[in-house]
Amino acid sequence: MGKNIVVLSGSPRRGATTDRLTDAFIEGAESAGNFVTRFQTADMRIGGCLGCRHCFTEQGVCVQKDDMQPILDALRKAEVLVLASPVYYFGFTAQLKLAVDRTYALLKERMPVKRAALLMTCGASEEAAASSVSTFRQICKLQRWEEAGIVIAPHLHKPDEIDGRPELDKARQLGRDI
Repeated sequence: MGKNIVVLSGSPRRGATTDRLTDAFIEGAESAGNFVTRFQTADMRIGGCLGCRHCFTEQGVCVQKDDMQPILDALRKAEVLVLASPVYYFGFTAQLKLAVDRTYALLKERMPVKRAALLMTCGASEEAAASSVSTFRQICKLQRWEEAGIVIAPHLHKPDEIDGRPELDKARQLGRDI
């Protein structure tokens, strides 16, 4: 029986390198019989976490009424979470970070997620993704999730520059193995 996988993608550029890397992961995951739900956070209206802890007293219900609720609902059923983002100024995109911060609403009830993976693209070397990798690992540690894998595709500036790159195969294989 396949796993239920949620992908949060933070790229504001449709069809660019992060989307292509994410597509490869999803292709691999679905070919192995998994079920994937993808959220393009850049296309969603998601406000920043207010730190009000309303979610802690109201069974994970956030006080904000925006596009985050479908993500929270999907995460309540997910076994695997995948974060996908280009590196913007040494971190996740703001669009992805908003959604990640808002998963705080599920901290008290604990998501069923057991494993997590990270997919990133960047214009510079892999070192540019270091703070995002660190953040990802800290989240995994806090949530007690197994780190399933990290794929970083460096030195990319145009969408087609990822074509034929080994990182696409690595993402596809990660999807199959997850």
